[in-house]
Amino acid sequence: SPKGRKFTQEVAEEFSKKSHLVLICGHYEGVDTRVEYFVDDEISIGDFILTGGEAAALCIIDTVARLIPEVVGKPESIKEESFSDGLLEYPQYTRPREYVGIKVPEVLLSGHHKNIARWRRYQSILRTLLLRPDLLLKAKLTEEDKKILKEICEKILK
Repeated sequence: SPKGRKFTQEVAEEFSKKSHLVLICGHYEGVDTRVEYFVDDEISIGDFILTGGEAAALCIIDTVARLIPEVVGKPESIKEESFSDGLLEYPQYTRPREYVGIKVPEVLLSGHHKNIARWRRYQSILRTLLLRPDLLLKAKLTEEDKKILKEICEKILK
């Protein structure tokens, strides 16, 4: 519903802790106003118009379901994804090592886990700064993250 509260990762986390949810999908003109007497929340997935609420419900279901234990194969992977800590995710690479002249960064091939972790964090902060700087205002930055952000800003300003 356009008048509902904005659906965010935080709302998804809240919903994932509930024992059950019922999603009512409006179509064209919405749902009967009397339904409002029986609901305790209305959600909006954005400021745009869909032909029906089914697509919005699917977004909500997918986002919430993956936060429920054992739905995602490796629970630790959820913690590294975009928005889990308020930042965009770092760039992903697969095989081959080089594709159309674009190489996987050497640090990722090094096997040095600490360097890989720092590279990923650096890239995550850089991507967020360049693509969604608004997210940095709410991001959960550690002292190390703040050092990385300062390093990035100094490089940009040179």
